[in-house]
Amino acid sequence: MVDAHQTFVIVGGGLAGAKAAETLRSEGFTGRVILICDERDHPYERPPLSKGYLTGAAERDSVFVHEPAWYAQADIELHLGQPAVHLDRAAKAVTLGDGTRIHYDKLLLATGAEPRRLDIPGTGLAGVHHLRRLAHADRLRGVLAGLGRDNGHLVIAGAGWIGLEVAAAARGYGAEVTVVEPEPTPLHTVVGPELGSLFTDLHSDHGVRFHFGTRLTEIVGQDGMVLAARTADGEEHPAHGVLAAIGAAPRTALAEYAGLALVDRADGGGIAVDASLRTSDPDIYAAGDVAAAEHPLLDSRLRVEHWANALNSGPAAARAMLGRQVAYDRVPYFFSDQYEVGLEYSGYAPPGSYDQVLLRGDVGKREFIAFWLREGRLLAGMNVNVWDVTEPIQRLIRSGERLDPEALADPAVALASLVP
Repeated sequence: MVDAHQTFVIVGGGLAGAKAAETLRSEGFTGRVILICDERDHPYERPPLSKGYLTGAAERDSVFVHEPAWYAQADIELHLGQPAVHLDRAAKAVTLGDGTRIHYDKLLLATGAEPRRLDIPGTGLAGVHHLRRLAHADRLRGVLAGLGRDNGHLVIAGAGWIGLEVAAAARGYGAEVTVVEPEPTPLHTVVGPELGSLFTDLHSDHGVRFHFGTRLTEIVGQDGMVLAARTADGEEHPAHGVLAAIGAAPRTALAEYAGLALVDRADGGGIAVDASLRTSDPDIYAAGDVAAAEHPLLDSRLRVEHWANALNSGPAAARAMLGRQVAYDRVPYFFSDQYEVGLEYSGYAPPGSYDQVLLRGDVGKREFIAFWLREGRLLAGMNVNVWDVTEPIQRLIRSGERLDPEALADPAVALASLVP
């Protein structure tokens, strides 16, 4: 039975919001839980949108966090297809797009992020795509299959994780793929030039063409359809479809209008929260892609856009809303699947933060672990087609201890043995 003495409202129907709602109930909260989703689909996970669901290996139903019936069974009041358009902090109320006004005692903002848009001529053509929502994946899956049947060309702007995973999916359907990237390698700011060339070789081996050191300047079309994509160096690439994969921006409009503290866009943007995921308003929290949190372990403010952060920060915020002591200090983690390569990355090693990259294993066979270190201390590790090593890698990162580089690079030395 729901006791209406307190109402906790969650704005955002992604993984963070859904897991927060689940945690409130599992932790014994008996008040009202209201989950506001601006999409008509039930809350779902995003990784399959560029992986299993997009490739055709997984069914659509596999993406959902819970069965639709679960929300009623857990007494979660679900508002689908209703964006939150206004936040009144003084009255402690959220207004929905249809005018419904909902009071809250505690509020969680899990509004996520939205794809950045190309600001060039031709983006209004029917063949220009983004990938962030399930509806995008529904559409793109059919587009890739059609391009494969018709020997069509897909041009992808951006060689980040989404761009590369979609490139792999498109090649799986048989489509021709060109990736345009202003940096000299894929994932240049994530894994650095030392590892970026690995992804160039991987995708080139599967027929993807790269065009580095430039960016799209125009998408050319006729009768609403895409015909070509032009780049700043004067090249023109045949295209029957274009994917903009140039990153995502946190959806902070609701928080900004309400006067909550934000992080400057130059520093990654997002809603500023402390280690307990509390915003500048003591009754409002933020989690998932939109939250820029003080990270106790890394001693910095960090906004993470990956699945594991949504999975874990939603429940952490829910516990904080219930008055529990929370210090959200998870080691950042993400994974990717591209062709025959699977990988996991743990830690945080932005450009300029590390002074050494070590490799353990056989890079030629794409079975290895890469380590990013500063002054002998492990900042991040990426295991490529090597499994069951995430736990020791994260423990080494947490330890902050200086490591023996020879032992770290030696496959004969168990990683677990290096943990202090």
